[in-house]
Amino acid sequence: MKIKTKIILLVLIVIIIFLVFFLKNNYKNLKVGNNMSNKSIEEIEKYILNISSYKAKIEMLVNSNKTTNKYVLLQTYEKPNKTKQIILEPSNIEGLETEYDGQNLIIKNTKLNLSKVYENYEIIVNNYMTLEAFISSYESLKENNKTKIYEENNNVIMEVEEETNNYIYKKSLYISRDTGAPSKLMIEDINGEELVYILYNEIEIK
Repeated sequence: MKIKTKIILLVLIVIIIFLVFFLKNNYKNLKVGNNMSNKSIEEIEKYILNISSYKAKIEMLVNSNKTTNKYVLLQTYEKPNKTKQIILEPSNIEGLETEYDGQNLIIKNTKLNLSKVYENYEIIVNNYMTLEAFISSYESLKENNKTKIYEENNNVIMEVEEETNNYIYKKSLYISRDTGAPSKLMIEDINGEELVYILYNEIEIK
């Protein structure tokens, strides 16, 4: 009986030691890994500006003429300029795809099995409603002191002002302190009216 008790105690001690070691190491990995709560504003800014590719499911609200239109989209991006966008909602334009390979713009309608290619198309890089467009604006205007970065309600907010465009005047990207990932993007005109609100429901970043 005593031998059995000693064996049980020995096993329990081994299990406790194992759990303490496992939890200690996993906690350390969490702190060093994807948890952005201990990162500085500058580190988070650098992380966002160095995004090389992403895949996101977004909900976008567009305000115009006192009406609000809602869209659900899939967006993908690969540096330097490969992009793809698929409309999931509303149903009347569901399946409409736009894809840019760095030179040509391809528009597809999967429902009607139609496609159109526009060669040597450059205007797609000015799509103000994408994360890569925000990053490009932020980088180009940072040297001119037209950007801001600050913390608010567990978010790091990156702002950029494009004074040459009265309609796409100010863009604000909200980054979650916990994950380091974008949570929303807001676009305002020169009067402070919100034109576009983008919510990143899902996003994978590389």
